[in-house]
Amino acid sequence: MSARNATAPSCHGPAAVAVPAGAKKIVLVGNPNVGKSLFFNAFTGLYVDVSNYPGTTVAVSSGRMGDDVVLDTPGIYGVSSFNDEETVARDIVIEADLVVNVVDAVHLERDLFLTYQLVDMGLPMVVALNMFDEAEARGLRVDHQELSRLLGVPVVPTVAVSKTGFDEVRRALPDARSGASDPVLQDLIVGLLDRVDSRPEALLVLEGDPFVAARHGVEPLGMRDEIYLARRRRVNDLVARVVERREGGLDLRTRLGHALLRPLIGVPVLAVVLFVMYEIIGVLVAQVIVGFTEGTIMQGHVEPLIREVVGAVVGSSGPLYELIAGEFGVLTLSLTYIVGLLLPLVVAFYLLMSVLEDSGYLPRIAALADRVMTAVGLNGRAVIPMILGFGCITMATITTRILGNERERKIATALMAFAIPCSAQLGVITGLLAATGGFTLTIAYVVIMVVIFGLLGVAMARYVPGESTDLLIDLPPLRVPQPKNVATKTYRKTIMFLREVSLYFVAGSLLLGVLQVTGALTAAQQWLAPLTVGWLRLPKEAATAFIMGFVRRDFGAAGLYGLGLSGADVLVALVTITLFVPCIASVLVITKERGRSFAAFTWVGSIVLAFLIGGILAHVAGWLA
Repeated sequence: MSARNATAPSCHGPAAVAVPAGAKKIVLVGNPNVGKSLFFNAFTGLYVDVSNYPGTTVAVSSGRMGDDVVLDTPGIYGVSSFNDEETVARDIVIEADLVVNVVDAVHLERDLFLTYQLVDMGLPMVVALNMFDEAEARGLRVDHQELSRLLGVPVVPTVAVSKTGFDEVRRALPDARSGASDPVLQDLIVGLLDRVDSRPEALLVLEGDPFVAARHGVEPLGMRDEIYLARRRRVNDLVARVVERREGGLDLRTRLGHALLRPLIGVPVLAVVLFVMYEIIGVLVAQVIVGFTEGTIMQGHVEPLIREVVGAVVGSSGPLYELIAGEFGVLTLSLTYIVGLLLPLVVAFYLLMSVLEDSGYLPRIAALADRVMTAVGLNGRAVIPMILGFGCITMATITTRILGNERERKIATALMAFAIPCSAQLGVITGLLAATGGFTLTIAYVVIMVVIFGLLGVAMARYVPGESTDLLIDLPPLRVPQPKNVATKTYRKTIMFLREVSLYFVAGSLLLGVLQVTGALTAAQQWLAPLTVGWLRLPKEAATAFIMGFVRRDFGAAGLYGLGLSGADVLVALVTITLFVPCIASVLVITKERGRSFAAFTWVGSIVLAFLIGGILAHVAGWLA
C-alpha cells in the first residue's frame, strides 16, 4: 500500500490537509452519531487542526497518529454528491490510504450499507463495531468474527464512550485490507479503469455520480438503483447471518428516547430545553457574562490601557489614533468584540451543543420541529439556529452549518438577520414597550414580527433557487454526556471559530474607523433624517438610533429612549429597528459564512424592508389615529 504525498494539490480538487511524504492518510468514515469523534480524539489527542474544507463550510478535523495523518470526515450515509458533507467525505475517502469504518452495532442494517460501498471501492479497511454494549443491552448478539470473515476485513468490537477496544483497533490497522467485493461490480469496475484512474471513482461513475464522471470526461452510467438494490440485499443477508436477536423488553433509555418523539411528551420537554438554552446563552451569557467581559473588563480596563499606550506613541488625537484606538479602533473595537462579546457566547454555545449532541437529544429536537420549519423552506435542524438567534445573531449564523445545503443556510441566515432581535436588543425593546404601551403594544409588536417572519420565510422558500433537504437523521440512544468529550469538542470548535473570524473583525473595525474619520458616518446620519421624519413620522433625532444600529442592534434600540415617542411611534420605531441591518459583528460573520454578495443583499435588503414596512405601519397608524 503506497502512501501519497498530499502536499501537492490532488487531482480531485484543492488539498484540504497536508500529508508529509511517506505518511499514510487514515480516514475515519461512518454514519452520523456513531462515535467517530471519540475515536478521532483517542487516536490523535488534543493537537489537531480543524478547518473548513476548501470551497465549503464543512469542517474537517485532522491530527497525527505517530507518523501518519488521521482525518475525521462528516457523518454520511453514502459516498456520493448529494450534499456538502457527502461531497467532502467523497473527495477525502477517494484519496485515503486506509479507512477506519465506525459502525453502530445496534443498527447494522443501516450502517453496513456504507461499509459495503467502501468494500466495493477496494479501500484497505478496518471496521470498528461500536456501541457493542448497547447491542447487548437491547438483546442483540453480534458475531463479530463471522462478520469479519464475510466482509473480508478486520472487525473489532468497541465501546467508544469507555474507549473499550480502541487499542485493538489501533493494533489492527497494519492488517487493514480490501474486503469481499461484489463480483459483478468487480468486473464492471475493472472495465472502467482504462478511462477512470482509480477504483473508488470508477464505482462512483457506475453509480451515476455526475461530478466524478465529469472529472474524467466520461458519462455517468446511471446504475445507482441497480447497485443500491443489490447492496441492500447483501446487507440484509449479512445481518441475518451475524445477528441473533434475543427476546426482551426495551430498556428505560430506549423507552424514554421513543417517548421524546411523541408530541404530547416531546413538545413540552423541547420547550423546557429551548427555554433553558435561551436562559443560558441569551440571558446569562449574552447579558450578564458579556456585560462583565465586554463592559467591565474590556471597556473598563483593557480599552483605556490601549488608548493610553497608543496615545503615548502616536498622540492622543488625530486620524491615526482614531483608526487604532478610537471608538471603532482596530485595537479597541475588534478586540472588545472578539474577546469580550464573542468568546463567551461561542464557548457557551459549543458547550451546550456538545452536551445535546453527546446525550443523543439533538436529533430528537430536529424531528419534533420538522413540520413547522418545512413551512419556511427549512427542516427541523433549523430550530437550533432560530432559537439561538434570540441570543446572538452572530453566533446563530455560524450554527447554520448544521443545515443540509446552502439554500437552507441562506434562508435561515436571512430570516434571522431580518426578523429576529438578539437578546441585547430584545432587552431594550421589552423595556421600551413596557414603559410606553404595556401589554397591548407588546402583543401588537409580537404579532407583526411573527407575520413578517412567516411571510419572509414563505417568500424565500419560493424564490431562493434549489431544493431543501429532507430531514434524514439517526436517532441514537440517549446517554449521559462524557465531560472530557464535551470539553474537547468545545475547545476545538471555539479555537476554530476564533481563528476564522478574527481577521474579519479587524477589517470591519478598520472600515468603520475610516468612515468615522472621513465624516461618512455623520453624513449618513444627516441623510437619514428626512427619511425618518417624512416617511416614518418620527423625530429627526431617531436617525441617530439607526446609525448606532449599524454598530450594535441594542445601541440602536437604546437610542429611541428619551425621544418622547407616543405608543404608535414606539411600535413603528421598534418594528423598523428590529428589521434594520444586522450589527457589524453579524454582517462580518455573514460575509464569512455566506459570501460578500449575500451579505450585501442582506444588508441592503434589510434597510429597504425596514423602512418600507416601518413607513407603511406609520401611515396606517396615522389613518387610524
